Amino acid sequence: MSGRALPLLFLNLGGEMLYILDQRLRAQSIPGEKARKVMNDIITTMFNKKFMEELFKPQELYSKKALRTVYDRLAHASIMRLNQASMDKLYDLMTMAFKYQVLLCPRPKDILLVTFNHLDAIKDFIRDSPGILNQVDETFRQLIEVYGSLSAGEFQLIRQTLLLFFQDMHIRVSIFLKDKVQNSNGRFVLPISGPVPWGTEVPGLIRMYNRNGDEVKRTEFTTDGNYITPQREGSFDLYGDRVLKLGTNMYSVSRQVETHMSGSSKNLASHAKENVAPNPLAKEELNFLARLLGGLDIKKPGGSETGFRLNLFTTDEEEEQAALTRPEELSYKVVNIEATQDPGLRAELARIAGELEVAEPSPASSGKGEDLLALMDGL
Repeated sequence: MSGRALPLLFLNLGGEMLYILDQRLRAQSIPGEKARKVMNDIITTMFNKKFMEELFKPQELYSKKALRTVYDRLAHASIMRLNQASMDKLYDLMTMAFKYQVLLCPRPKDILLVTFNHLDAIKDFIRDSPGILNQVDETFRQLIEVYGSLSAGEFQLIRQTLLLFFQDMHIRVSIFLKDKVQNSNGRFVLPISGPVPWGTEVPGLIRMYNRNGDEVKRTEFTTDGNYITPQREGSFDLYGDRVLKLGTNMYSVSRQVETHMSGSSKNLASHAKENVAPNPLAKEELNFLARLLGGLDIKKPGGSETGFRLNLFTTDEEEEQAALTRPEELSYKVVNIEATQDPGLRAELARIAGELEVAEPSPASSGKGEDLLALMDGL
């Protein structure tokens, strides 16, 4: 297991979440000012400096339930609210999209290009907000500093760690099914054509060498795939052409997106019960989650602001039906964290809350530290 996989997992899943929310905000004709506020608030929270510092510390991945709780808090960092069924669907779409991207990366290092594609798109969402842009650019620089010098073997370990996290998730997504890149059982179809990884050759030639390392014979063979050599490598700089299209916004064209539980996922419901039962890592997971959530600035509608509910389904009836038919074991319930019972953790959270940078102070923010701890208790 790699200790460097968590930032890539969080940022890519967060990017997919923003793609989906942007599409649904437009589909539900949410007024432009409200939609921009939602996107800006979520991105500001997501790239909070203290939150990023905690995220980039070397650490192992934790359970799907623990990470799901982080995204639940993140999605509700503004005036928008999601019902349980819509939040479940949002998380399904996020995870299946990034799983597909990790599977199709030509080489392990290209996971970094996928991440850069997400961050490039996020910067486009906030192009008129220079303060938030600076937050995202700072994360860009952290990624380049931390991951720019990693070896191919270290990236392979990161890829294996991510695939291990996704291995039991087989949710069918309508876009993938229509594009014939996903089978009816929820498993993805890997292509046998297209560009080969940068720095490699198109298959079709076998070279044989003698004991001195001299080439003595060549044999050609035919392949079933139509492979091509990439013209250039994607840019790993702050700005540049990433070349790779994985991680770009597949919702930029208006398309209806549905999710369905595959048969294999339903069969896995019994195995998912282990998430409900106590496990040896429970305390560590919740401590990890408490540290991360300590860096999140959760906002509530106040003053003249009015909140609204976002529906990821076409109608309210579809949303209600989805909530009734989803297996309970696969519906991520909110994790309870009794942070205030641990004096040490309470002090740590108070310290983190005190260091949070608030761009627009308001009279209601006087009890931010107490509000944050109350929030932790109420999760």
